[in-house]
Amino acid sequence: MASVYSSASDRGGDAVHVFVELRRRNVFRAATLYAAAAWLVVQVATQVLPVFGAPNWMLRVIVLAAVIGFPFVLAFAWYYELTPEGLKREHEVPREKSIAHLTGKKLDRAIIAVLSVIVVLLLVNTFVFHRGAAGVPDKSVAVLPLLNESGSADDQYFSDGLSEELISELTQIGGLKVIGRNSSFRFRQSNATLKAIGAQLGVATLLEGSVRKQGGRVRIVTNLVNVADGRELWAQTYDRDIKDIFDVQSEIARSVADALKARWFGASGEAGDKPPSGNLDAYGAFLQGGFFFARGGETNERRAIDYYEQATKLDPDYALAHVRLATTLTSYAAQYLGGPEAAQAYARARAAVGRALVLAPDLAESHIAFGALLNTADFDQTGAVREFRRALQLAPNSAEAKAALALQLATLGQLKDAEALLREALGNDPLHASWLVALATYLVPLGQLDDAEATIRKAIALQPGASYNHVLLTIIDVRRNAAATALKDAQSEPRGPWQEYAFALAKYAGGDSAGADSALQNLVQHYADAAPFQIASVHAMRKEPDAAFQWLDRAWAARDPGVSGLLYDPFLLAYKGDPRFAAFCRKVGLPAPGQESAN
Repeated sequence: MASVYSSASDRGGDAVHVFVELRRRNVFRAATLYAAAAWLVVQVATQVLPVFGAPNWMLRVIVLAAVIGFPFVLAFAWYYELTPEGLKREHEVPREKSIAHLTGKKLDRAIIAVLSVIVVLLLVNTFVFHRGAAGVPDKSVAVLPLLNESGSADDQYFSDGLSEELISELTQIGGLKVIGRNSSFRFRQSNATLKAIGAQLGVATLLEGSVRKQGGRVRIVTNLVNVADGRELWAQTYDRDIKDIFDVQSEIARSVADALKARWFGASGEAGDKPPSGNLDAYGAFLQGGFFFARGGETNERRAIDYYEQATKLDPDYALAHVRLATTLTSYAAQYLGGPEAAQAYARARAAVGRALVLAPDLAESHIAFGALLNTADFDQTGAVREFRRALQLAPNSAEAKAALALQLATLGQLKDAEALLREALGNDPLHASWLVALATYLVPLGQLDDAEATIRKAIALQPGASYNHVLLTIIDVRRNAAATALKDAQSEPRGPWQEYAFALAKYAGGDSAGADSALQNLVQHYADAAPFQIASVHAMRKEPDAAFQWLDRAWAARDPGVSGLLYDPFLLAYKGDPRFAAFCRKVGLPAPGQESAN
């Protein structure tokens, strides 16, 4: 019996010894620190990865790596000790020279620091993220682009077009927040979870599905999902003749309204996407036009014009087709044409929008298109404001009408009103990159540089290779007197006139007179016809007002669209007290300084 007790006693002593050694070698502390840090990394990854559309496997890899690393940390803490001479094997360090107790205190401080960060994260998650989630209205929806299952990429226009028309139909539901196309279409084939998509778009529900078009039949599968828990609120499959497509759109909208306990007002004049004659060929051409216009670029816009013209010929009373034709012609002329060709395109746009206003005078899009034409072709700023205000009266919840009016008010120097309206528009289209760029542009002269930087960086994340975005960062850097950062941001701008403009600003701000002169010379030599307004802005930044006003006159003579930015250009505004500034404003139809609120 004595030998049995002795053996048990020895084992107990060994266990105590191991426990003491684990404490002395800081194994428990290392394990605690690693576990806390790993948890923190996983939580941050859970929040951040979906924002960038990272695939789900990345999060799984992070979790797996954290788990695998745990036993290695324990073994490392057991076998090695940190000494003043560096890491050594534990048995190589004499007990009297061990500083494990000091290392333990450092580990204690590190554990406290990590736990403090965890507490802050939990508080933010509870009182900020959850509060924001609670602020998402229950009656809110985004239409994800319906999947094209027709077996041909040539039918992509149909599924995209149907998705857009569903967005239009859903706007007829009273009190329903509907996300615009620019934002919802960014999640085509996204790996982000439904919850992450809903959080980014600020909606409680998502409408998703697929379209299969074969011959004269169409099969549409739709389902409405609650983003918080992935619960399916409603689902339906429609197998119909393609001639019934307009009825199907209305049925889907009505079903969504019922699922969300909202009131559907039915198709109105504002929807207007159905050709009055019911001509399916006209509708197909209309959808093709929208498909190519959304893709952007000279070739695609030219094809969009052809399709919209085809739609108006097939149904001359198709108001919305006339509107889209006018909008595309105006955009195409402003970006890609000049001289007589531009004048001819503007004349065609004027005829198209005139016809639309006769056919559908209460269609908000008609007034938006007319306002854009007045602004771009005629530089009629007050006329454009009148049309945009009328559009907003007809469609008070239209994000497009709010944005159009906001951009026009900024042209007239009413930057605070423009900011407020544009923020409202972004509430319904939060990932609309060009609106984010515009908002950041207006925030700079308002002195809100931090907000401007955060906004333009969001736009850059959405469109990394777009021009002008890094120019705006350069301007923000210059305003902060951060010359080195300004040069770095200028280097990130795609090559072309905007980059030369950014270089001219950044190098002058950094005191590189020779480099600044060279950049300005390049801008004048290669882009005098394309960028006279930007050249005027550079001279203003260099405190050369005579040259600045000379180039402003050249910009107006060339009808440079940049002139519309005069009242929010931070460098030219420095001379708003100069009599020449007010005289130029009068000449181009802009309010003189101090009269910005007159319109």
